[in-house]
Amino acid sequence: MSLSVHDLTITRGGIPVLEGLNFSLEPGRALILRGPNGVGKTTLLRTVAGLQPPLSGRVDCPPESIAYAAHSDGLKAMLSVTENLNFWSDVFGRKDISAAIQAFDLAALTDRMAGTLSAGQKRRLGLARLLVTGRPIWVLDEPTVSLDTASVRMFADAVRAHLQAGGSALLATHIDLGLSEAEVLDVGPFRAGPNSTVPGGFDEGFL
Repeated sequence: MSLSVHDLTITRGGIPVLEGLNFSLEPGRALILRGPNGVGKTTLLRTVAGLQPPLSGRVDCPPESIAYAAHSDGLKAMLSVTENLNFWSDVFGRKDISAAIQAFDLAALTDRMAGTLSAGQKRRLGLARLLVTGRPIWVLDEPTVSLDTASVRMFADAVRAHLQAGGSALLATHIDLGLSEAEVLDVGPFRAGPNSTVPGGFDEGFL
């Protein structure tokens, strides 16, 4: 399943931050967003994932095809690793969590409460949720935060396997994941001009 963005303008706090964006993402490919901090990468990912509306333009992709992961690991602290993954597999109508446990080396932690895990272990568990969604398009905002070098390689392997299975990934990351399938989009040139305004003073922060 492909994702395409057409003449997209997005806002943060009612102020346009990126405008005139056009790109597409085909199955088996990854697109890495680059640009300085604050340029609007997170806002773009949230818009693509359907979490906030664009000011103009459109995103062509069924929302149910996207799995989104951002800075929060989305874990239930009082549930074990297994219980967390089972919870999300039930939400998405899938039953087998073994691939997720194996991909992120969680076998030794399955009975541990999520709240007792280290920051890196929590991140691995949070990312393992991607594998139980069954969704073909991963939209990821700085997914390697809190991961050590070995875990970054583990994550890159999971993304590579996802691409080889016909999935795709849209990522904002400063880490070189070594993905030959990945293209890079610098969003800096799409920064909104100083005279860009929101008609009527619309501010999505009040939604």
